[in-house]
Amino acid sequence: MSFKGRVYRKGEPGYEEARVGRIFNGRSPERSPELIVFAEDEEDVAQAVRLARAQGLRLAVRAGGHSWAAWSLREGALLLDLSRLQGMAYDEATGVVAVAPAVQGGATLAPYLEARGRMFHGGHCPTVGLGGFLLQGGMGWNCRGWGWAAEAVVGLEVVTAEGERVRANAKEHADLYWAARGAGPGFPGVVTRFYLQTRPLPRALTQTTHVYPLDCTAEVLAWLQEVHAQVDPRVELVALSLVPPGFGERALVVHGLAMVDSPAEGREALAPLETSPALGKALLRQVAEPTCFEDERREQLRQNPEGARYAVDNAWLQGPPEAVVPRLVEAFTTPPTPETFALWFSMAPLRPLPDMALSLQSEIYFALYTIWRDPADDARCRGWLAQQMRRLEPVTLGQYLGDSDFTTRSLRFMREENWARLQAIRAQRDPLGLFVGYLTNDERRLNRNPWEDHA
Repeated sequence: MSFKGRVYRKGEPGYEEARVGRIFNGRSPERSPELIVFAEDEEDVAQAVRLARAQGLRLAVRAGGHSWAAWSLREGALLLDLSRLQGMAYDEATGVVAVAPAVQGGATLAPYLEARGRMFHGGHCPTVGLGGFLLQGGMGWNCRGWGWAAEAVVGLEVVTAEGERVRANAKEHADLYWAARGAGPGFPGVVTRFYLQTRPLPRALTQTTHVYPLDCTAEVLAWLQEVHAQVDPRVELVALSLVPPGFGERALVVHGLAMVDSPAEGREALAPLETSPALGKALLRQVAEPTCFEDERREQLRQNPEGARYAVDNAWLQGPPEAVVPRLVEAFTTPPTPETFALWFSMAPLRPLPDMALSLQSEIYFALYTIWRDPADDARCRGWLAQQMRRLEPVTLGQYLGDSDFTTRSLRFMREENWARLQAIRAQRDPLGLFVGYLTNDERRLNRNPWEDHA
């Protein structure tokens, strides 16, 4: 078979750069695909699927390369790299933008839409590709108010396990449309184009930021859990443990970002943050100040340095503040490196989800991004992360695919009935198991919380 794009076989010149050159995490794995195909267009994608079938190779797909565990790198497989698929087209009549899977949500799509007065709530880190982000559900800007990014997917173009190109939406190939919104690496096909419903760009993006000493962590987190469901749904509300710009030491940062159209709306929406019982201890207070997505994205890049070594895990938390907060304090206050940061992300009040594969959520999302530079620190940093996540198990409902590494820890990420439905779709659409699926040490443990097996 002939391809327009480059093809690399193991051992050939350029293979190693093709294997890991696009992996965001500097802690890249040793797994080596047998063949790497850089598709130039949809026909290259279909050809790669047919080649994998003909040669008896399983097929892995890489769009943005941001998976913490590098899920697309599989031993002995064919790696289909979609980085050359970068097309974008906006339809002014419908507000729908068609995008290729390797388009970066913040660095590429956001400026394109902002020039047209529109936006799509893609990933916070600007360099995240839309393919994996959307397939995993898409915890994007203001997820608590606007919903998951996958909810705004109105259609997609897919190459199936037979190498057939189809269009999927709520009426055509509806099973693929259902699975594409939350199945992640378990999706039985290759998405070559997403159709996304955009929204008007907020005209007066407004932010409030409080910086507290770390010894305020328990007090502030407890207060946040009590009030966050009453905060205006146009506000993205987070608490972070990190070293803020201009500060020489770690602090607790509470950040509210109001997606509004006037400064007055912003002040009103953010007013509940001024009820914090620790206001008098704040090291910095910025109240209802104007901001822009470009500045917000710049801070995201600072927090997520490319090429550093990462170990990341997450949990959907449930329970009253007196049960949840004491189990979080150590994670916020004892990080192993200065670059490590903890994220508390409000999803309250929970919005009902549409019928799609993504189906597990709670009012509090928590993630730990353990970041370091020296490989000699691997065991120490990964051990600290594992210890913190174990502390949270009594208040953990499950985890989100986007910040997971199933080779380290695999929890429930989908409701049982949705998981069963996905398995049936995979069996029908990919009966030979062409697509590699989830990267895990034990497929029998997928979508299960291990501590529940002994309850």
